[in-house]
Amino acid sequence: MLDRVSAADGVSSLSEHTYLHLLAGAPGPDRHGLVRVDGRIVGYAFVSADDDPVAEFLVDPSARGEGIGARMLAEIVDAGGPRVRIWAHGQLPAAEAIAMSAGMHPVRRLCRYTRPLTELPAVALPAGVTVRRFTTDDAQAWLALNAEAFVDLPDQGSWTRADLDERLAQAWFDPEGFLLAFDDRGLVGFHWTKVHGGAAHPHGRTGEVYVLAVAGRARGTGLGSALTAMGLHHLEGLGLSTVMLYVDLQNTGAVAMYERLGFVRADCDVQFALSPG
Repeated sequence: MLDRVSAADGVSSLSEHTYLHLLAGAPGPDRHGLVRVDGRIVGYAFVSADDDPVAEFLVDPSARGEGIGARMLAEIVDAGGPRVRIWAHGQLPAAEAIAMSAGMHPVRRLCRYTRPLTELPAVALPAGVTVRRFTTDDAQAWLALNAEAFVDLPDQGSWTRADLDERLAQAWFDPEGFLLAFDDRGLVGFHWTKVHGGAAHPHGRTGEVYVLAVAGRARGTGLGSALTAMGLHHLEGLGLSTVMLYVDLQNTGAVAMYERLGFVRADCDVQFALSPG
């Protein structure tokens, strides 16, 4: 069903976090629900067990237009409470209409940007900065910098060692594409790239700026642009022709940097909440 939804909508049917959680057997206190019609699964919902729960749900294309989505949303709000926030992937009109009809408001946009892997920017590292590939000995330093850099985006900044290890174990992980930058004080930035493979992915075989960040002490030095460029050259060297990334529109500095580097907005995931603020 997940593949059918992705194919019909042209976007990933679930966030990576939820998808990996399912692959791991859905451990922990988070809640999962299924909708069956005549014994066939036609709907799935996820609600996190946080104080500020996040949810997402999907309906099989063959079962749309029958009110299943609206009923699932009502159940999600009942389970998650008034603070629940719900992702609508791909900014699809039908999904947004369901959320708006339930009195929800858009509160966040996570947008996908793309660019061809041609005419790549030159790499210009700040003085005193060196770059090497990630090893597992870097895990704790990486988690600390990830938490610092994404303190305002807890779905990224709250990653634990288990979250990191889960991704390091995926078939797509390539340590050559996980770049760490160091200055005389230690880890100062990173660019983790990813390759999506094959026709099963809604965007085909393409590269991704998976996670990129720099420490506060390096902001304004050009390190972010340099690390981005290094990752793009790495992906181009793998024979890829296109790269994408996801960025929260609230992160105006990152959005401006990516646009300067030639990225163009393609689509957005929208998060809805009952309160507009």
